[in-house]
Amino acid sequence: MRAVTYHEYGDPSVLRVEDVPEPHAGPGEVRIRVEAASVNPIDVKLRAGYLKEMMPLQFPKIPGRDAAGVVDEVGDGVTGVAVGDRVFGNSAVGTTAEYAVLYEWAPVPDAWTMEQAAAVGVAAETAVRVLNELKVGAGSTLLIEGASGGVGSALVQFAVARGATVIGTAGAGNHEYLRSLGATPTTYGPGLADRVSALAPAGVDAVVDVAGAGSLPDLVKIAPTPAAVVSIADPTAQQHGARLSLAPDVPTPASLVEAADLGAAGAYVPHIEATYPLDRIAEAHARSQAGHARGKLVIKI
Repeated sequence: MRAVTYHEYGDPSVLRVEDVPEPHAGPGEVRIRVEAASVNPIDVKLRAGYLKEMMPLQFPKIPGRDAAGVVDEVGDGVTGVAVGDRVFGNSAVGTTAEYAVLYEWAPVPDAWTMEQAAAVGVAAETAVRVLNELKVGAGSTLLIEGASGGVGSALVQFAVARGATVIGTAGAGNHEYLRSLGATPTTYGPGLADRVSALAPAGVDAVVDVAGAGSLPDLVKIAPTPAAVVSIADPTAQQHGARLSLAPDVPTPASLVEAADLGAAGAYVPHIEATYPLDRIAEAHARSQAGHARGKLVIKI
């Protein structure tokens, strides 16, 4: 099968398209004929070698952690899905390829394109996990640092669907976008505490750091306690009394089902900034690395 691979750490130029053996579904897994896959910040960090001490890679590596496509193999012990079903989900072995094996998945709602569905897996798992850790629900006030990207915009929509009030930081060009999702936008950087205080005089209940841009010292001062701050992107979180939230080692398909249900109800609309063909994945990685994307970057297979 055709797949994107890289054989060493480096900049986006190390990415190449080549023929590799097809994967097959093992117990508890399904294989899909991939229609689209997304680029996540973790893909960029892994490729660049930023996480090689924490998460060393075996080369060659296929990038990508989430995708959408049509099931063409069902592993032993799997029920509730059949060959020919349209699903989206997450993989441990790389998704920017013609075939991918998923360890967790959910049906694609009719309201989404396959490109939108491909953008959901990592964002939905992260959003549900973090909101549950912070116990965000009706009546909560949540501050999201870095709210306009794929994970940030998912957090906004999931939190709003739970009845929370959301304040999101983003560049000025993304403020109207955040309003359209149901959040109150503000700019990031110096003076954030004063701006948040003006928007939420009673304070916020919880803070999520999506950006990982070094703002944790300010965020823990805004939160009621440092433990009310969760970062998904700053490994120094615990040094500030905050929590670092990482993807679990076991499948959490309920997160994807929740995303699909919200999508079917029109309460979660994945936003795609740009779609790239497989042979232009280096451009997609460069765009992701530049930051400040609105929504997700998707690779069409």
